Amino acid sequence: MLGATFLFALMGVCVKLASARYGAGEIVMYRSLVGAVYIVLLARWRGGSLKTAVPGMHAWRAAVGVTSLVLWFYSIGGLPLATAMTLNYMSSVWMALFLIGGAILLGSARVDPKLVAAVLTGFAGVALVLRPTIDQQQLWHGLAGLLSGVLAALAYLQVTALGRTGEPDYRIVFYFSVSGAVVGLVLTCLSGFGQHSGAGVGLLLAIGLLATTAQLMMTRAYAIGRTLSNASLQYAGIAFSFVFGVLIFNDSITGMAVAGILLIVLAGLAATLLRARSPAPVGPADTTT
Repeated sequence: MLGATFLFALMGVCVKLASARYGAGEIVMYRSLVGAVYIVLLARWRGGSLKTAVPGMHAWRAAVGVTSLVLWFYSIGGLPLATAMTLNYMSSVWMALFLIGGAILLGSARVDPKLVAAVLTGFAGVALVLRPTIDQQQLWHGLAGLLSGVLAALAYLQVTALGRTGEPDYRIVFYFSVSGAVVGLVLTCLSGFGQHSGAGVGLLLAIGLLATTAQLMMTRAYAIGRTLSNASLQYAGIAFSFVFGVLIFNDSITGMAVAGILLIVLAGLAATLLRARSPAPVGPADTTT
């Protein structure tokens, strides 16, 4: 899990650098193409099959996952790296909110006040994180990052459902990558292709390799480790991103933003712990990135 979070943070660095040359859709397209080829080679090496009996479930997972990915990459291009990473990692808090909403609608379970407190703490953290971005005229990037976390939570739920049908991790990642390549191509055709250079191609290749390797490592970590421990270690990605942002991009993180990030991390950990104790826990087995 630590290795996966480190690779995701490095991917974020590459995405931010590539954003100066390419649009979010084009970055998603190349990231997904590299990922699809990566998974095809991996599946052949494992002797696995890419045929699926549940294409509809893959389509829904891809729809929310790819949209989340595009929004996240867009937010990385315009926000401090640690801020963009934190907003995407709000998915644990959003899943807790979905759990509360489901309990209220079904009327079959008591709403845990601790879970409500965790969600409210997460929203307070978001308010602190987004406050400086609004001052910097980066509202749309901030809202995109926030929405990417909502959609990431929905994607996690669908990944969990796919896992229960017996779909292997590489097959889930493959159809997600293929869908990302198609959506990215459409967006790129609408917005235009960037000018390639040796450095640009290198960044695009690195994004695909880092993202897919980290995705598989994280999936493996959730398969063999404890959910709460993995969720705790996953937030190390924010620390890595903070260091990279300051050292590479000279990101200025205000005290208010740091306080917001800490509140979101605490809320996410609390939400994960409380959901793990619930009768029908929901935990991520994959990541949209």
